[in-house]
Amino acid sequence: MTGLYTEAFLEDLRAHAEALAPRWGLSPATRARLLNISENATFRLDDPEAPAPVVVRVHRPAYHTPAEIASEIAWTEALREAEVVATPALLPVAGGGKVATFAHEGETRHAVAFEWMEGEEPEAGEGLVPGFRDLGAISARLHAHVQDWTPPPGFVRKSWTWETTIGPVMHWGDWRAAEGLDAEGRAILERASQRLRKRLADYGQGADRFGLIHADLRLANLLEKDGRLGVIDFDDCGFGWFAYDFAAAISFLETEPYISDLAAAWLEGYADVAPLPPEAAEILPDMILLRRMLLTAWIASHAETPTAQELAAQGFSAGTVELAERRLVEA
Repeated sequence: MTGLYTEAFLEDLRAHAEALAPRWGLSPATRARLLNISENATFRLDDPEAPAPVVVRVHRPAYHTPAEIASEIAWTEALREAEVVATPALLPVAGGGKVATFAHEGETRHAVAFEWMEGEEPEAGEGLVPGFRDLGAISARLHAHVQDWTPPPGFVRKSWTWETTIGPVMHWGDWRAAEGLDAEGRAILERASQRLRKRLADYGQGADRFGLIHADLRLANLLEKDGRLGVIDFDDCGFGWFAYDFAAAISFLETEPYISDLAAAWLEGYADVAPLPPEAAEILPDMILLRRMLLTAWIASHAETPTAQELAAQGFSAGTVELAERRLVEA
């Protein structure tokens, strides 16, 4: 493994996660094991003296500022208080607050801990349709909450727009650097990018279609248990199009033949709770392509992660080009 999250780096973070355990009321006997690597490194803490495990997210350096982390926490806690969605509680840090800090390789790192939430990640396939009806309703409740909620002073989160995903700012890197892209593929994606720029500008950012969103409702961030669909990991929440939450939900599945069925179910579940603008159904394919190009950039800029390595080996970039070609033909 190369890049930021080398084996030695992860082992060092794991040791830090164990050392931090008493700050969340866990015993010194607590042991940590890695759950996953994405933007951040997430660990499971098992304390023989505690009734349930604890999940600790160690934030990737130079991604979210302390103010952005505090803002994510503020929205998550507001959602829990209003019982909008089932999501795990954040654990307080001894001495106050919800964020633990520690020094690591000459810089300050941030970590947050969550209660354990039981459940299983939904299995990809046509069987997702009923669950996506539920997910549409959950998305609508999240977005409705935002429209009535007053964020605390100093609230700041990233925006997920054309400019910040595949345009000049690019939070997750440049899709042009993705493995497997040749000159022809890059040219197709350049054309698709410019078409997306116009389509999204025409769709606009009115209050009925744009606001604070989860932005990463993919299957890995959903937990099913006895009919309850829980949502975890608001780390990417920010300002974007409400319809983008559907595109994020089908991350890595964009070329599957059952996506249209998932879209119909999501829209149906959403409409049961709140209205979307009439143009929302028409913009979904553009949101899907926007997300797919963003993920292509993520794979290029996070090549050290197992997910990026697996997807690159499967020809993810070629799939992105095929999706863009189809969208250009449909236009």
